Amino acid sequence: MPFLKVTPEKLSSSVVRQIEELILRGILRPGERLPAERELSDRLGVSRPSLRDAIADLSDRGLLTSRAGSGVFVAEVLGSAFSPALTQLFASHDEAVFDYLGFRRDMEGLAAERAARFGSDTDLKVIAAIFTKMEAAHKKRDPADEAELDAQFHMAIIEASHNVIMLHMMRSMFDLLLTGVFYNRQMLFKNRVTRDLLLDQHRAMNAGVQARDPAAARAAIEAHINFVEQSFHEVLRADRNEAIARQRFEKEMAR
Repeated sequence: MPFLKVTPEKLSSSVVRQIEELILRGILRPGERLPAERELSDRLGVSRPSLRDAIADLSDRGLLTSRAGSGVFVAEVLGSAFSPALTQLFASHDEAVFDYLGFRRDMEGLAAERAARFGSDTDLKVIAAIFTKMEAAHKKRDPADEAELDAQFHMAIIEASHNVIMLHMMRSMFDLLLTGVFYNRQMLFKNRVTRDLLLDQHRAMNAGVQARDPAAARAAIEAHINFVEQSFHEVLRADRNEAIARQRFEKEMAR
């Protein structure tokens, strides 16, 4: 008979499982510091030795890392998604940008559909709250805060899709975007007219998700990515034209 004796679970095993789930669900993020040992053991209701055993187990498996004098952190597990050589290759070829945008269009479109269908009421409140912050940041002359909130807004929709594989894969992709591997995101926010259009696009995304309309949410995401793609084409064209113009100017000045 396929039965095994039931054995009591070690407290450290319960702690391991809880922290694993928080990392898996994206609630604990790469690089995030865990509370101090005394505080965390109190929150979990376990002894400090049991907590140490759990942290040692998670550290041995590469999910947590200890830094002397700083504490225990969620390991940068997403950093291994792409090798440094591949990341450098992405950065040096424009075709990678358009493949990246195509990938985002497909995956974020699906995420938006899922968020409209499966997102909880609280998920939708988070998305709406971030959009409200985007509207406030939009009024500032410096677009830095708005650009940061833009990334948070997209990730909130992905989180609301409730697919942990998609969550970690897309978070890895956004990390590369934020570090400028694919293109300089700030260029999109330099022009006031472009900033207005971007805000309108995010308003449409938010409206589609809040209305729980999967088709509208996906269409809004696709329209946004299409706009970003077209904007990047225009930047490349302008750079190319400027390079040619400089050559002509140098030739003219040499006469």
